[in-house]
Amino acid sequence: MKKALLLFLLISSCLNAQNGFEQGNALYNKGKYSEAITAYEGVLKTKKHSAELYFNIANSYYKLNKVGPSIYNYEKALLLSPNDKEIQNNLNFAKKAAIDDIKEVPNVGFNKMIQDVTSVYQYNTWAWIAVGFSFVFLLLFLGYYLSGTTLSKRLFFIGMFIALLIIAISISSALFEKSIYERDRPAIVFEDILPVKTEPKADAPDAFLLHEGAKVYILDTLDTWRKIQLTDETQGWVEEKAIKEIK
Repeated sequence: MKKALLLFLLISSCLNAQNGFEQGNALYNKGKYSEAITAYEGVLKTKKHSAELYFNIANSYYKLNKVGPSIYNYEKALLLSPNDKEIQNNLNFAKKAAIDDIKEVPNVGFNKMIQDVTSVYQYNTWAWIAVGFSFVFLLLFLGYYLSGTTLSKRLFFIGMFIALLIIAISISSALFEKSIYERDRPAIVFEDILPVKTEPKADAPDAFLLHEGAKVYILDTLDTWRKIQLTDETQGWVEEKAIKEIK
């Protein structure tokens, strides 16, 4: 009885989420962007997340000229679908509406070379590649064990070596990308004008100003304060309520 009830609740939740998404699309097409956002965010409350859902929320906010929420939701969509060109293009358009033009200090050195390679896939994709080639290795081992000729044994052995190498590379890449993902804490500024402080105190001097839509990275936490860093490596302190973490 309990299993049947849980199944019913799950099906009902999925149907409500789908109806909410379709309702949001219908409202968006009618130009009712605020109502569309309400419908879409109702889907989020059911714990249903997708790149398409965040993308549509971002588009709705962009139509309302709300830079911060639009950039935030495009970034959320990009996390779930990092190679989606349409999301990337719309995010770039939204960033152009932001006031702050923050330069990016180029990352150079050996770590940059490694990241250029490993960032081709997400850490979970690298993990699945390792799993896939583990099965390939098993098949090659069986072929090696059952083979009756010296030549075929050599070929199967070489194949096993290559599969092991790919497994090792995939696991290393997955761990490297996972560490980067967990270390980075990006956030978006939601305040129209945000004074960034030199210390985590309200009466501390202003280090510089940020505006809605600026992307920052959280380095440290102290009570309700967050130490942030920009892509140009400038640092300062802001209150937690002024920014919203993407992850």
